[in-house]
Amino acid sequence: MTNLYGTKETQGLENARGYHADRHAQERIALVDWTTKGLRITRLRLLSDPGFPVWDVSYCHGILDGEHVDVQLPFSQVPKGRVSAFIVANAKKDGVFAKGLGILDAISTLN
Repeated sequence: MTNLYGTKETQGLENARGYHADRHAQERIALVDWTTKGLRITRLRLLSDPGFPVWDVSYCHGILDGEHVDVQLPFSQVPKGRVSAFIVANAKKDGVFAKGLGILDAISTLN
């Protein structure tokens, strides 16, 4: 979908202010590795420019034990056209089940 600014976006936030306000209402947001047991990834934001061959990871958010967390990933860029395969390959290397984490359903892109 092309947004108000002429960029293409997938899975944009319907209420961005509310989403970020809810996260920041929490006193402290921990940084956890994506291998952390019990983690559920809720949003992986990928940014790029048209024609550039990779996505840059803007941020990755999750929920752990009912608390909002920032998620540390083992990569900062993802090749366009291979997003899911790339994430799954990295997950396998780290002993993580990508689909079980929710990361594949949490991808949001802005290009």
